[in-house]
Amino acid sequence: KGKCPEDGWDESTIELFLHELAIMDSNNFLGNCGVGEREGRVVSGLVARRHYRLIHGIGRSGDISAVQPKAAGSSLLNKLTNLIVLDIIKLAGVQTVTSCFVVPMATGMSLTLCFLTLRHKRPKAKYIIWPRIDQKSCFKSMITAGFEPVVIENVLEGDELRTDLKAVEAKIKALGAENILCVHSTTSCFAPRVPDRLEELAVICANYDIPHIVNNAYGVQSSKCMHLIQQGARVGRIDAFVQSLDKNFMVPVGGAIIAGFDESFIQEISKMYPGRASASPSLDVLITLLSLGTSGYKKLLKERKEMFSYLSSELKKLADNHNERLLDTPHNPISLAMSLKNLDETNDAAVTQLGSMLFTRQVSGARVVPCGSVQTVNNYTFKGFMSHANDYPCAYLNAASAIGIKKQDVDVFLKRLDKCLKTFRKEAKQEKSIPEISDANTGTEQLQD
Repeated sequence: KGKCPEDGWDESTIELFLHELAIMDSNNFLGNCGVGEREGRVVSGLVARRHYRLIHGIGRSGDISAVQPKAAGSSLLNKLTNLIVLDIIKLAGVQTVTSCFVVPMATGMSLTLCFLTLRHKRPKAKYIIWPRIDQKSCFKSMITAGFEPVVIENVLEGDELRTDLKAVEAKIKALGAENILCVHSTTSCFAPRVPDRLEELAVICANYDIPHIVNNAYGVQSSKCMHLIQQGARVGRIDAFVQSLDKNFMVPVGGAIIAGFDESFIQEISKMYPGRASASPSLDVLITLLSLGTSGYKKLLKERKEMFSYLSSELKKLADNHNERLLDTPHNPISLAMSLKNLDETNDAAVTQLGSMLFTRQVSGARVVPCGSVQTVNNYTFKGFMSHANDYPCAYLNAASAIGIKKQDVDVFLKRLDKCLKTFRKEAKQEKSIPEISDANTGTEQLQD
């Protein structure tokens, strides 16, 4: 039926299914005689077993979605994976999506593929309108495709950084709609930036007949991000939205999903991919979704949302205890930010030192963002890089409640953060310089944490 099963399968059933697919590929035929340059030969048994002997990859030289005659099993795996992923995208909130495919590239290169496909539709266009988000891969995706990003600075509303719709429309009028390849918006992002105003941007794109590509990197896990995409497509124009496999489905890095509401355009993107492709990302997400089933994935989404509320309330308490505050970013459903104003005023290097201390204490994923850092990416200079604004009012720390997070992760993070902040307060009172992290600080004491 091309649907994700409601209840997950056990591992032996999944392995039996994969072996049945594998014996449909010609390299696994008992009497196969291969005389071509690509016959699915693998010299290492370990490599063959790692891939369940599905060696041929997916697609053909002219289309990543095409069926390979000598790899019926791999082709079937590819078709089924795309259908099951489509089912999950609908379950997550974008119910009118019509087509998607798994591509064996991460989000940045997948966005590049979308832009290159649009090039043929809009040969005169050389600009991409991009509401600023300080994340290198989505910026480089436009440069790699050969286009000139037009950076739209965000506007500060309370603590939140939001889309400047007036600036977007003014820039479209100034450059001319025919010279703009697309608007490149973002849903999932680090607080205090919040998801772009997708509905309004979609209406602007429809009014000016400009394509709209959405970077939905880790937005599948958020009902709010998926609702924005659904609403944007309903009231205006969204041509494609791209999401990462690893961030949304807890599989190894290396794959993304390109999805949209016009099946013919999504097929155009798949045909733009040159050559065959690795089946590994498709295989990983198929195994994962078969093991979870829709009930298992829904459970993970529910747990993530509960952990977001827990992380938010506990981080607020910790912030209050240290005379800081949890920044008010109600439009961001995944990421939170806590001010580090007192720390920043105590010592210029204290904010980045806190990041080092957390990392040394095995806290991964937390970001500390100092004020005023400058970074150049592909000859574009960004003031206040990582804060999504030239002059954000304060330094801060990010933490996110992403799919798969556990209560233990939150509790341990808060305990270690509290300990690090107390160290700074103690040193400030003693009017001493911040000490370097010694081996003693990172050894037995850390394990006890």
